Amino acid sequence: MLDVLASSPLLTMMIVVALGTLLGAVPFGPVRFGAAGALFVGLAVGALDPRLGEGLGLMQTLGLALFVYTVGLAAGSGFFRDLRRQLPLMGGAVVVLVVVAVVAIVVGGLLGLAPALGSGAFAGALTSTPALAAATALAGNDEPAVGYSLAYPVGVVVTILLVAAVLARPWRTHKDPDPAAGVGLVDISVEVERPTRMRDIPGFGDNRVRLSYLARAGETRVVAPDEELRAGDRVVVVGPAEAVAAARDYLGHRVSQHLADDRSTVHFRRFLLSDSRVAGRAVGDLDVPGRFHGVVTRVRRGDLDLLASDDLVLELGDRVRVVAPRQEFPGISALFGDSERKVSEVDALSLGIGLALGLLVGLVSIPLPGGITFALGSAAGPLVVGMVLGRLERTGPLVWGLPSSANLTLRQLGLLLFLGATGLASGQAFAAQAFTGLGLRVVAVAAVLSVVGAVLFLVLARAVGTSAPRAAGGLAGFVGQPAILAYANSRTVDERIDAGYAALFALGIIVKILLVQVIGSV
Repeated sequence: MLDVLASSPLLTMMIVVALGTLLGAVPFGPVRFGAAGALFVGLAVGALDPRLGEGLGLMQTLGLALFVYTVGLAAGSGFFRDLRRQLPLMGGAVVVLVVVAVVAIVVGGLLGLAPALGSGAFAGALTSTPALAAATALAGNDEPAVGYSLAYPVGVVVTILLVAAVLARPWRTHKDPDPAAGVGLVDISVEVERPTRMRDIPGFGDNRVRLSYLARAGETRVVAPDEELRAGDRVVVVGPAEAVAAARDYLGHRVSQHLADDRSTVHFRRFLLSDSRVAGRAVGDLDVPGRFHGVVTRVRRGDLDLLASDDLVLELGDRVRVVAPRQEFPGISALFGDSERKVSEVDALSLGIGLALGLLVGLVSIPLPGGITFALGSAAGPLVVGMVLGRLERTGPLVWGLPSSANLTLRQLGLLLFLGATGLASGQAFAAQAFTGLGLRVVAVAAVLSVVGAVLFLVLARAVGTSAPRAAGGLAGFVGQPAILAYANSRTVDERIDAGYAALFALGIIVKILLVQVIGSV
């Protein structure tokens, strides 16, 4: 059986992925390890025969590049929007990494670990493969790889447990606005008690509420953007509950008969955005009121229900709710595409160009003192490029974003391939040293580094006013572990998780590469 597996790496990988997914679904108390199960199964299978971990470099690189690139696309817009807010967290994370490096030197020295082994334990506890490469180049042998293979699973397990604790008892902060996922949208019918202009309604000018139906003198139509409301008019107000309540109090009072229940003249439905010519454009640019006498009120993106503000940029796979006269629906459907088949197809051109750019950026080497070169590699290069392209949305005819379902599918596939290949490649080194005295000392150092780094980071995150979901994603990026990000996303739907991860992942890689050389030289 081992001969069969050794002769077919792809078969081995699929078995590891399947068994890892099964293991990841098994609850260990309140925790399920999810995609990280592929790492642990890979370690066990790789320990059976050295041949099972050979020739997996391409699969490992492809999986990691797919994962971080799709994360970057999804998080890019939010990252640049919140960059100023996240700067204190990013600066503090650098300080925490320096503290962890000092702890690695001190504790490793007390337990008798050689500098090369200590540097590998540091890279493994913080799950940084680029840092391992720098440590190996400095040491000139495979000793850092031994420390890395022993510390890696420790860093994953400890951090997942801490993320589980954070998300089980989340904290809120006024400095970090509530996510779109948690706000929730409501719509009510309101009777206007005095004449007013649309722009004077609280929340209308700053896109916190939208108005759709207007009933006046026995007729129902869609409200115009420059409408002047009259006493006795009835309108539908859409938005978060708090903003809707403020608009209601200004306009008049709520009525029990909801205008949206009568669809005889004005109707509403969701249209699937599958036309790439519309993707990457803002809601206001489509001029739905002028072209179709309608209004876009909501956008369903994955599990998020977003208010359709004029500056909201649409993405492939969005489900756009439009209120309009029935006879305008064929034209609106043609505008958005409204094709399930088309939106399920991945644009191989934009995906290929984006990944190629990311891998090229990762290859750029910068010389450092001591003969070491720094490169973002296949981990941070595609992430950085994905974030930039996610912010741009489109360039000419190229739409960089992916439909939400396609993004999540590629992300999950890439993560499982990366973790499975990493486990298979590290299985032999892990089994050789895991239960020796030296191995146990490395594990102890890794546990100390993981706990110290994660606890200090979470204390910092709370001190600078970061919400629990953003802190959980930031911790995943601080440690540099995709499995932790996947676990956090499986526990709650919150776009701040991906934004926190994106903010710290690339920065963490750079700092770890520099610090690991200090540890290996002491």
